Amino acid sequence: MKNIPVLSITEKTLAEAYEAAIVAVYEKGTRFKTQYDKPEDPESMDCTINITIEEPESDPMIHMAFPGGIEELKEYVMELKGFKDHWTKNMNVESDKRWEYTYHGRLQNYGVWKEMVDGKSVEAGKIKVDQIQAVIRKLSVQPFTRQAQMITWMPDIDNDCFDPPCLQSLWYRILEDEEGVYWLNCNVRFRSNDAWGANFMNMFGFIQFNKEVIAAGVEAITGKTVNLGRLNWQADSFHIYGKDLNTVKERLLDRRNDMPFEERTLGFNEEFIREMYDQAEEQIIVKIRNYDLSH
Repeated sequence: MKNIPVLSITEKTLAEAYEAAIVAVYEKGTRFKTQYDKPEDPESMDCTINITIEEPESDPMIHMAFPGGIEELKEYVMELKGFKDHWTKNMNVESDKRWEYTYHGRLQNYGVWKEMVDGKSVEAGKIKVDQIQAVIRKLSVQPFTRQAQMITWMPDIDNDCFDPPCLQSLWYRILEDEEGVYWLNCNVRFRSNDAWGANFMNMFGFIQFNKEVIAAGVEAITGKTVNLGRLNWQADSFHIYGKDLNTVKERLLDRRNDMPFEERTLGFNEEFIREMYDQAEEQIIVKIRNYDLSH
């Protein structure tokens, strides 16, 4: 094969889109090696994909096959809102093994990184841009703008970074319906997206980020109701690592034959799920605090 397959998925809900995307790359992707493979690992399944979720807030949202739980989803959303921005490393200290960036850090403080100078951790970089507030202001003033976007890639760091950001950009535009309600449409682009190990959490996380940060920010300025319109998810490399292929088959693909879709999914808006989700925040804050004390 000389061409990487380009696949397209359109579904109503997150859980439907996630399952359809996993099936598509498993059945129609091409084989690829990766720089993370162990010698005994089989090749990965890979494709370029475009996933559209028409109603991101509608149930069923949660797919029970994804490798994680409700608490992990909450923790990821908190991470996207900046709760772990301080976990990043000093870039000029080789022994510092913490993260090189967070997505929220790149979005809220684009152009900035940390360095150790005279024994103190300080901000470095020639610019500092709060892209989140810039997008909220643009959408509030001119909801139909085509310029409301955020990026993560910093060429001065990421061309030589061991683990550069997978997320590349977010683009927003608002439609207004006949009742005056705003609908926030979003395009998200990943250069690399682990279909099994990360994609569900990524998509869930940015749905909540869009609702709780971007839409809420526009609502606060305009006084308009802002709901989530369609989410378009674009991944240059959407892959299932070879080491995960058997797990994917056992936990998702094989169950499609003998388990109804309704039993493979959960409604995020169900009361007991939301209670679990909301109550997890306090425990996660304690977890972050304990990590801080031990590092």
